[in-house]
Amino acid sequence: MGAAVELDRVTFRYAGGKAGIFDLSLQLQQGELLVCIGPSGCGKTTLLKLIAGFLRPESGRVRLGGRDVTDASVASRGCGIVFQSYALFPHMRVWENVAYPLRVRGVAAPERRRRADAMLEMVGLTGLAERLPAQLSGGQQQRVALARALAFEPQALLLDEPLSALDAATRVAMRDEVRRIQKMHNIAALLITHDQDEALSLADRIAVLKDGRLVQCDTPQAIYDRPVDGFVAGFVGRANVLDARAADAEHVDCALGRLRTMPHERAAGTALRLLIRPERLEPAAAGAGGDNVFDARVLKDRFFGATRQLDLGVGGAVLKLETTSRETFARVHVPAAAIQFLAPPQSLPVDERSPR
Repeated sequence: MGAAVELDRVTFRYAGGKAGIFDLSLQLQQGELLVCIGPSGCGKTTLLKLIAGFLRPESGRVRLGGRDVTDASVASRGCGIVFQSYALFPHMRVWENVAYPLRVRGVAAPERRRRADAMLEMVGLTGLAERLPAQLSGGQQQRVALARALAFEPQALLLDEPLSALDAATRVAMRDEVRRIQKMHNIAALLITHDQDEALSLADRIAVLKDGRLVQCDTPQAIYDRPVDGFVAGFVGRANVLDARAADAEHVDCALGRLRTMPHERAAGTALRLLIRPERLEPAAAGAGGDNVFDARVLKDRFFGATRQLDLGVGGAVLKLETTSRETFARVHVPAAAIQFLAPPQSLPVDERSPR
């Protein structure tokens, strides 16, 4: 059996050809939660609409459960969709909203009510079936939207920034709820978000888009620890990205000065790009010495309770540092093992660039 959701070299251009999705291939397995992130206008929602059937690609194929649905209608694809705005019918009671997809599919009224009540129990809204949407909190309305999307046992679950309208505390609670329900149903789910914490904490895999192209798709840990380039490194989490040149097999030169690295095979003079995550840097006492210890000027110091986030002037660069230490310090240590080598930015051939 094929993937639950598959896009095979899909291209879709909006009018003018400058924005859309370009030659994108992606697979989503049964029971997997894939989170799609990227800057505004990168194509996240376009990707979801292509899977749902609201948009048709100009080339490439879309498959659900191995079935080619590229030219199929929205209704025939059988995707459950949860929008940012919830899109509940204000004049319908809660149970009627949940049962609506069953109604349009011709399910008998008693069975509609039974399944709606079961879905409401699953999302923790037993006892609220007779209320109108306006009588619910934002979190409760989102649970109703989720129950409605799952009521007809959809082929896939598509969530377009479903938590962005919620307050911070409710949002965190709903993350866990979405994950619990998705795993309970063993359903393939695509979630669109601009929230990196949401992506890292929820996803089985994360797809990072830029300018309508897939830059990297991997597990949250791999995306964070082994980004393919400086864009991904800077977009997912906080990052220090430095240009450098290889000095020898264990040293590079950059704006900080000369850095000792783990052994590498780059030839002397090779242009490099380095990644150092802020939590990997170590505050050092004024008299500290040794490899990769530099004088540091504190430019900003932000206190978050459990952690501090600092901007440090080091040599000719500004470094971000995150630490649990409450102490003052005048130097910083850059462990050799904390220095990662990133791939340089890739230049696309002229015929593969997004039209400008």
